[in-house]
Amino acid sequence: MAQLNPDEINVILATDCGSTTTKAILIQKVDGVYRQTHRGEAPTTVEEPVADVTVGVMNAATEVGELAGRRLVDDDGNIIRPATENEGCDIYISTSSAGGGLQVLVTGVVREMSAASAERAALGAGAIVLDLIASNDRRRPHEQIQRIRELRPDMVVMAGGTDGGTEKHVVQIAELIAPAKPKPRFGNTYQMPIIFAGNKEAAPKVKETFDESIALSIVDNVRPTLEFENLEPARDKIHDLFLEHVMAHAPGYERLMKLTDAPIMPTPGAVGNILQQIAKAKGINCVGVDIGGATTDVFSVFDGADGKPVFNRTVSANLGMSYSISNVCSETGMENVLRWVGQAMDERELRNRVKNKMIRPTTIPQSAEALEFEQAVAREALRLAYLQHKEFATTLKGIQQQRTVGDTFSQEGGGRSIVNNLKLNLLVASGGVLSHAPRMSQTAQMMIDAFEPEGITELAKDSIFMMPHLGVLASVHPQAAIEVFERDCLIQLGTVIAPKGTGKPGKKCFSYRITGESLNESGEITVGDYVVFELGLDHTAKVELNPTRGFDLGNGAGKSLEATVRGGTVGLILDGRGRPIWPV
Repeated sequence: MAQLNPDEINVILATDCGSTTTKAILIQKVDGVYRQTHRGEAPTTVEEPVADVTVGVMNAATEVGELAGRRLVDDDGNIIRPATENEGCDIYISTSSAGGGLQVLVTGVVREMSAASAERAALGAGAIVLDLIASNDRRRPHEQIQRIRELRPDMVVMAGGTDGGTEKHVVQIAELIAPAKPKPRFGNTYQMPIIFAGNKEAAPKVKETFDESIALSIVDNVRPTLEFENLEPARDKIHDLFLEHVMAHAPGYERLMKLTDAPIMPTPGAVGNILQQIAKAKGINCVGVDIGGATTDVFSVFDGADGKPVFNRTVSANLGMSYSISNVCSETGMENVLRWVGQAMDERELRNRVKNKMIRPTTIPQSAEALEFEQAVAREALRLAYLQHKEFATTLKGIQQQRTVGDTFSQEGGGRSIVNNLKLNLLVASGGVLSHAPRMSQTAQMMIDAFEPEGITELAKDSIFMMPHLGVLASVHPQAAIEVFERDCLIQLGTVIAPKGTGKPGKKCFSYRITGESLNESGEITVGDYVVFELGLDHTAKVELNPTRGFDLGNGAGKSLEATVRGGTVGLILDGRGRPIWPV
């Protein structure tokens, strides 16, 4: 790839090998701009009876080629390169979450410090964290050893101690792993990969603890000092081992790795990569969410304490819309679900509906009532996942920070969340219940109710879950990835204006004046109002906002604000319901 001039890349084929479906897209340069032109899909073939992931890849690529009138696969089942007038592509890239994705066991000395840093590194690389073993996790050594034996991770990420700090406790963690002899998920014929990203002085003793059944990699400490976190070396090594150990032993992946022109990325890691690229290119704070049947992934890029963008990802493994729907209802309570429903519903019947969804996860709502209930559950799943994300995406714990009077009375320990809804510029949604809602306004409403954006926030959804493809493309051609992301990946829903604060229903919340080519309005929003103005795609308008005392739109409580807002398929939304929207 280093030898290929980006200016000579005109046709790009990208695939995402999911657990059930392999999705392929074709990106072509049209009038000097990169556009996504065609899309195809085929069943993933990583499991028996085929047990070769490349079969599904070739089927998806063949479908895209047929739709585009361009032959992409030759008679021997290879991707044709380079591109000519009517066949082949210039580069082929891929992501993968087939076979359950990348599964990692994380260990550390202090759960809230070194172990949390190692967990952030693993999640940022696109992994699912199976468990977190720490010296202070309240489990006895024999219980920890038993837990390590039960799990079948793809790799283990070890952290612990600042450089020059404790060695004893770091070695004790290694002495738990060594006798447990963790077995890898794919096959027993190769060594278990372990990444040590802890106190560098302890590395030789850790190495002595393991025998030849372990493939130990030593990288820079994820927490070299209490005040500093260094995640990149560990993330890069996780990615390398994912290709070297996990992918190489999964059915057909060795051939797929030879076919691609860039390293294969875990699907969530690729999604995080494109969000980071967009945040960096535009200088914005953004949040992305992908809600699935079993899990909900939340990604965020916010300015940290030093002003540099900080990326965080969380996986809420028990919050989803089919396999985990019962967990959502149990965790939040049916009362909280029903507050989003506008009609009376029989709670017993709803509980039966939840159970049916668990045993028939692919079913979709067949009535307006069923749809309304499912979207109500989605709001709670998203809200709970976002709360978990906020608790995880914090400033570093274990260091002295300047405290305010309010902090003195706070019971919270450790760092503060860097997720600040008043500073959120872009909220991006994907996942079946959001992407396939019958009306765009329903998607926007679910996002606003669940995430409660404050100030001025743009809303968008991923049109066909193209972000993984663009994430791996960004690693080799950032310009093409950003152009396609803005023009074809995102469907702009519009902009929501919502002040932070609470008040009595019917009292004035803020006044507004909107001026633009297609929209000229002025008036007042009272507490409890929710007003939508039509402001089409590619349209903008200037807004002048004057919040009343106690409400903040981003400039401070009661302070006026002027801004330019973008329209979308839903338009411009003025939300006066206050924050939080509803007491929970």
